[in-house]
Amino acid sequence: MKSLMRWGAVLGLVGSALLGSTLSGNMQALALPEEQILQKLKSVPVFAITDAQGAPLIASRTNQGKQTLETGVFINQQDAQEFVEKLKTKNPQLAQSVKVVPVSLAEVYKMDRANEGKAEDVNFTYVPWKQQVDSAMALLRQQGQQVNQFNGVPMFMATGGPENGYLTIQRGNEQAIPVFFNKEDLQAMLDSFKQQQPDLAAKVQIKVVNLEGVIDTLQKSNDQELNLIVLVPPSETIKFLRNRQPAQIQNPSQPKP
Repeated sequence: MKSLMRWGAVLGLVGSALLGSTLSGNMQALALPEEQILQKLKSVPVFAITDAQGAPLIASRTNQGKQTLETGVFINQQDAQEFVEKLKTKNPQLAQSVKVVPVSLAEVYKMDRANEGKAEDVNFTYVPWKQQVDSAMALLRQQGQQVNQFNGVPMFMATGGPENGYLTIQRGNEQAIPVFFNKEDLQAMLDSFKQQQPDLAAKVQIKVVNLEGVIDTLQKSNDQELNLIVLVPPSETIKFLRNRQPAQIQNPSQPKP
């Protein structure tokens, strides 16, 4: 059977954009159209804590005398549920009125953008999946990097092949670069690839990026190869939503302090 996975040989610009923590100061700012960014984020479910009215739960924090409003967006449903369980101990009355709600990452992105510049700007903070943070740090250490913490939400990509390109997959008539929230999901794909092309698979390396950097790059980079990027939600999340009744992703209301 012909392999549906292969190496992209001309994706050096993609790598330099995603793997850098910030974009080069002299890089031309040319964002992908907003609709394209939303389309990439739309298929990724995340989890919000909402109040009885369906609005995201807002926390007020004071940092160096400045008050900020924050709401957490969880990558993993169990992490979100554990937050609610802890809230039952700290604030039982509030905990009675909150729940964990799945929401599209595109909706979070739109609300975050809509809040920019407002007097009561609410910061949407992504809460990474601890298991994947541990996996990312372990992987970086194996690759010789000295890391004590990982900033942001880790994501995983595969590189290799003759020109150390990014692994691509076939989607209809087009090639796509999959970026995974779950290292184990990527590893499962690589195990399949190793059976199809064992010689090439021997040179595979997993690269770690972060969600915040990916979104920032989609907004600012002039690299058109970024159109090939596809965000792959955790298989555990997809399974959870399929088993959920009713099985649908809800959209929380506009946040209200």
